[in-house]
Amino acid sequence: MTTQQRALGIIGLEIGLPPREFPPPQPESVFNPATFDFPIIIEAAAGALEESVIPGDASLEPACIAAARRLVERGAVAITGDCGFSIRYQAAVAASVEVPVAMSSLLLAPTLLRQLPADAKLAVVAADSRHCGKELLGIDSSAEARVVIGGIEGDAWPAGVVEMESEVAACVARLGAAHPGIAALLFECTLFPMVTSAIRRRTGLPIYDAATLYRMTFASVA
Repeated sequence: MTTQQRALGIIGLEIGLPPREFPPPQPESVFNPATFDFPIIIEAAAGALEESVIPGDASLEPACIAAARRLVERGAVAITGDCGFSIRYQAAVAASVEVPVAMSSLLLAPTLLRQLPADAKLAVVAADSRHCGKELLGIDSSAEARVVIGGIEGDAWPAGVVEMESEVAACVARLGAAHPGIAALLFECTLFPMVTSAIRRRTGLPIYDAATLYRMTFASVA
């Protein structure tokens, strides 16, 4: 290893900018070191552009594996993903390294359903619900009726945190109106932790997101 620092490794997307031009991470962002009380390190998976990862381009598996191995070499003691849709690469990455791997907050769905009353629903809020089928959640067919899925897909991605909060809140409101009995929210997108606190205050519901997963995964080996 090139460092002895114990850190959480994040397999990142490629965003088409050189590192020096990356926008500064916002408060509560999973890419802001101040969000966590442990170090994070990031390695981009070559070719892992948003438009490829969201629909699940299987050819990206080798790049995700290579990024995971680089992170372990740098001192990562656990691996996570930069996009909830990276759950499709969970099995391949987990088989490639000898540290815990949790590529997506969607992995939490089966556990959350068991935490809730048997007649309660879990709402999954995604960046793009068109690509977020229930087959990604690892739940029994008998539990599928208890999961509802929505997203903020549209003509343009929110321009900032305020717009994101508004769009996520509107999605949650639509889901609640269409599906009475929602008792918890699961956010797929790794950008949504920036608005989790605000949506939690609006709804009064428990919310689980990528930051929840990151903390739990690192705590298991801290």
